[in-house]
Amino acid sequence: MKKGRIIIALLALLFAGIAAAQEISYIESDGNWHRLYDAKGKKICGFARSSVGEVVGWGSTFFVGKNTGFYRIFDVKGRVKASQSISNVGEVLSVTAETITSRKGNWILIWDKNFKKIGSRPAPSR
Repeated sequence: MKKGRIIIALLALLFAGIAAAQEISYIESDGNWHRLYDAKGKKICGFARSSVGEVVGWGSTFFVGKNTGFYRIFDVKGRVKASQSISNVGEVLSVTAETITSRKGNWILIWDKNFKKIGSRPAPSR
């Protein structure tokens, strides 16, 4: 019984290490492809530009693509986690590890990595 618990604990640590290695450090856009790299410079995977659109920013575990009237949040495996229409979001200003900041008209909007609005404030005049 104790041997089984040790094996399970070792497997959990192994999978946790694999998950940690799947963090985005850099995205390279080249021709028709976007390639994701980890902190060691190892390619995680690549995605066709036609499916993602323009990459507007990334955090360590997700990236934001702009395509066909929508912003979409993708995980490191290329699965769409959330989306919002460009008319709802406005212009994406920045993406951090956990949030997305956009400007829509006279407002700055803060979104979480699931495109749930978590804050807003008036934008400074341009």
